[in-house]
Amino acid sequence: MRSIVRGGVLAGAALLLSACGGFGGARGGSAPVPATADGPAMLGEPYAIGGVTYTPADIPDYDEVGYAGLYGDERAGNPTANGETFEPAAISAAHKTLPLPSYVEVTALDTGRTILVRVNDRGPMANDRLIDLSRGAAQQLGLTDGVAAVRVRRTNPPAAERAQLRAGRAVPERLATPDSLLAILRTKLKEVPKPKPAIVAAPQPAAPIASGHAKPGDDRFIVEGPAATPAPKAPEKPAAAPAATGGGYVVQVAAFSTEARAAAAAKTVGGTVSRAGKLWRVRIGPFASDGEAQGALGKAKAKGFRDAVVIRDR
Repeated sequence: MRSIVRGGVLAGAALLLSACGGFGGARGGSAPVPATADGPAMLGEPYAIGGVTYTPADIPDYDEVGYAGLYGDERAGNPTANGETFEPAAISAAHKTLPLPSYVEVTALDTGRTILVRVNDRGPMANDRLIDLSRGAAQQLGLTDGVAAVRVRRTNPPAAERAQLRAGRAVPERLATPDSLLAILRTKLKEVPKPKPAIVAAPQPAAPIASGHAKPGDDRFIVEGPAATPAPKAPEKPAAAPAATGGGYVVQVAAFSTEARAAAAAKTVGGTVSRAGKLWRVRIGPFASDGEAQGALGKAKAKGFRDAVVIRDR
């Protein structure tokens, strides 16, 4: 892959664009484990998201622009694709094709701020985002909610910085990106489709696991859509709010492969759990008006459930 910026750029900008291969990582079985060292990098088999096939590859000079999303804290403690433990406060990220782990510099194209991030998971499980950042990484970069335009450039940091990221601690920000380079990157971003607003979508696939032992979809976060066939509803609890005449509004937060994970998410947002086929669905409501539902939607997104949506409950 060639660098985003071609010849003719100022020397200072050219230095910022130079890239080299820095990667590694090892999986210690199917259970989540702490990252204590970087070993041989893992790639994994090709996989598809929404009809698009992604083939993990070792590209030392990887350098792209796109949009970053945010991980939800509900996945705290779950295994990442390379078998480590997901820690929301750590400076980590998910990427569709880079080796696991890898180290990348992520630049916010609105501010020019750049941080060093450790990639140890597969994702985002959507075709309109380039990378997903943990809460810790998003906070260090100054991102708060939704998606943000970013540049992702693979790099080879010193061993001390690698160790610091493995321990879950941030390393100092890089130098601010010059305005001349930001202008080039923003122009390149115009070629990238903007993420669509959140809508009720078909179920997204689970993140593939970079191992020959574990199966993709082992208790991973899933976004449920209308394609899912609901199973007969279990008797509702007395505390459930009555639906408005003619249909109310509900916030569809997420769906999970286990009832325990769904219950934990429901407790976080004050929602309820119901069975939907092979999944456990978390919803908030019903509400009598769309305005009330939108208020609950904002609270759910603030808790990290970025794919939550309001739907009409008929």
